[in-house]
Amino acid sequence: MYKENVRCVVLADRHHALMEGMRGLLETTFDAVVMVADEVSLLESASRLPVALVVVDLSLRSGDGIGMIRRFRARFPKMKMIVVSVLDEPSVSKSALEAGANGFVLKRAIATDLLPAVDAVLAEQCYVSPGVMRYEG
Repeated sequence: MYKENVRCVVLADRHHALMEGMRGLLETTFDAVVMVADEVSLLESASRLPVALVVVDLSLRSGDGIGMIRRFRARFPKMKMIVVSVLDEPSVSKSALEAGANGFVLKRAIATDLLPAVDAVLAEQCYVSPGVMRYEG
């Protein structure tokens, strides 16, 4: 099992290749990178591991991404969350942040935006990919 001082990140996406890319970016920042492909596994991992951050695909739960964020936030009010999405409309990022996400990264910009998003969110700041209009909330 994990030690208490281990910093863990959970990646939740149905696209394995994308998760592998994110894992490659994050494995030098975190002690453990856990990859899951559904909401149930995300919730279980967050419950039993020393998770510092979750990075979750907005479309992990088809048609109910915002609801998924709300459910996660209700269960883990202090855990940091970055949402990734192919959707670049400002209303989508705004809805994700209002539902409880701490950051929003466009999938097409993961290579350039994920690490700055992680740094910002772990420093208690909100982050939105520059490709999306900033949300002032």
